[in-house]
Amino acid sequence: MAWAMVIVAGLFETAFAVSLKLSEGFSRLGWSLAFASSAAVSFGLLSWALRSLPVGSAYAVWTGIGAAGTAIVGMVFLRDPVTTLRLVSIALIVGGVVGLNLSSSSAH
Repeated sequence: MAWAMVIVAGLFETAFAVSLKLSEGFSRLGWSLAFASSAAVSFGLLSWALRSLPVGSAYAVWTGIGAAGTAIVGMVFLRDPVTTLRLVSIALIVGGVVGLNLSSSSAH
């Protein structure tokens, strides 16, 4: 259950990063409120999950989902450039998170 909370928290991290961009420096109230609520949910879920998960692995998954998710949303919906290097970099983020989790689970 804790890992599911980290995954959902990572999705909310994506939401708060995109909302921050769309808030245009907190000048758009709706997106500013979306940022604040998404951030609160994301941090709350991560905090709850950290009660039973190793901080390094959980944080890596949370930030990995947020970074990769934000990059993908940016490319699909916000007209960020889609390049081979960006796609490879997203794959490297995902691979790094998987590798970190595999290495920490084999150490136990």
